[in-house]
Amino acid sequence: MAERGKGGSGSKSEYQDKEKPREIRFSNITAAKAVADAIRTSLGPRGMDKMIQASNGDVTITNDGATILKQMQVLHPAAKMLVELSKAQDIEAGDGTTSVVVIAGSLMDACAKLLAKGIHPTSISEAFKKASVKSLEIIEGLAIPLDLSDRESLLQSANTALSSKVVSQYSNILSPIAVDAVLHVIDPAKATNVDLRDIRIFKKLGGTVEDTELIEGLVFDQKTHGATGPNKVEKAKVGLIQFCISPPKTDMDNSVIVSDYTQMDRVLREERQYILDIVKQIKKAGCNVLLVQKSILRDAVSDLALHFLAKMKIMVVKDIERDDIEFIVKSLGCRPIASLDHFVPEALGSADLVEEVQIGSSKIVKITGIANPGKTVSVLIRGSNKLFLEEADRSIHDALCVIRCLVKKRALIAGGGAPEIELALRLAEYANTLAGMEQYCFRAFAEALEIIPFTLAENAGLNPIATVTELRNRHAKGERTAGINVRKGAITNILEENVVQPLLITNSAIHLATETVCSIMKIDDIVNCM
Repeated sequence: MAERGKGGSGSKSEYQDKEKPREIRFSNITAAKAVADAIRTSLGPRGMDKMIQASNGDVTITNDGATILKQMQVLHPAAKMLVELSKAQDIEAGDGTTSVVVIAGSLMDACAKLLAKGIHPTSISEAFKKASVKSLEIIEGLAIPLDLSDRESLLQSANTALSSKVVSQYSNILSPIAVDAVLHVIDPAKATNVDLRDIRIFKKLGGTVEDTELIEGLVFDQKTHGATGPNKVEKAKVGLIQFCISPPKTDMDNSVIVSDYTQMDRVLREERQYILDIVKQIKKAGCNVLLVQKSILRDAVSDLALHFLAKMKIMVVKDIERDDIEFIVKSLGCRPIASLDHFVPEALGSADLVEEVQIGSSKIVKITGIANPGKTVSVLIRGSNKLFLEEADRSIHDALCVIRCLVKKRALIAGGGAPEIELALRLAEYANTLAGMEQYCFRAFAEALEIIPFTLAENAGLNPIATVTELRNRHAKGERTAGINVRKGAITNILEENVVQPLLITNSAIHLATETVCSIMKIDDIVNCM
């Protein structure tokens, strides 16, 4: 038979691509598969970790797909689309960032085989979209409804998310923190989403991950200021000010010339009186803990002001970042005070205890027992080194996102590759009812989904072909929740092992991966602009 694509007389029924579009397509497919293969080894509880070294020498150790891809220097435009895909999954679901890229890589492989058979790229793209819609229908049928009051199921989902992380041995500590943090900031009866900005995460070097704690209140990175001031205040009245307690300065262009010492003395006396008046007004309002916003034009609090405040037994925490103001106001139920005239008792927040606590080599300030708390919470993460601390932060974020998925869509499905293999079987059955090219494409889509159980088995050191074949047989016999138990190295009912994941993660992964693959398939040329 003559060579296809070079004017040879191939079969009339098959689509013959022109030389350039064919090369572009295969170049895109190869680039996308290369990215997928690079992170495939980090899928699942037995996945490997990657050590990423940045150009400035910073080292990151992680097996979170989104983090790996974000730090990879990818040049090929099709490969960049896979990096964007993993980012989209991270925003939509927060977990499953490795799975989504692995599925996309496998679908790309299926496309390459279909193209080689002479099927038109648009036909493949259309059929894949239909297969994706059908997949989502099938998955909905496998889902188990969930009530947010079922704390045990929420913990199991968080444990499954953390099982593949570097900090997996601490999942019994981190999972309850993630679940309690989310339940604290929402109303389980009405909530349809979770704003993760209401959960503030602080990282402090020192101690171990076991020292990580959930604080129903506020934590500040800064220590208290004023050497003789109090570092523990009970029944606190907390004021948050956005003005400076320091002598006013002249404009940049102006200067004041003091010619003799009596004038100098008067300047100092007036400065002292000016600051004393401000401090007296603060004391009069009943404030005994003062939070001061960071100022760039002059000192937020001068040394003299700190001295007066300490004498009046007012605790001072300065250099509060502007971005944190909204969170503090929401947590304390106070109002930010922009000028001294507005410093009134109604603008203050109340708390049972404000204290400075020694943590490792540094100090932090904790506010607990807030009188009318907002729906916010703080998590203080500890870790023995910077790499571990960063990974614990990413892992807690993933666990929080998993709980957020369950709030958005209250349904669970089994993990361990069970839904993917069930999908593959059901789609293959459905393909038999179709005719023509669509049948081929549906079958290829179904086979491509088997990459997840295949990779899980491969990374766990099992024989992937034997494992996936046995899994297929068990599902064909009607065992819908049979999955790969990585710990035992066998196939078991995965629900009994408490390996569950939110429905939204798998839904989102299949939908986003298919969308990306379809858009890459429709590209037939790459044009470089100046």
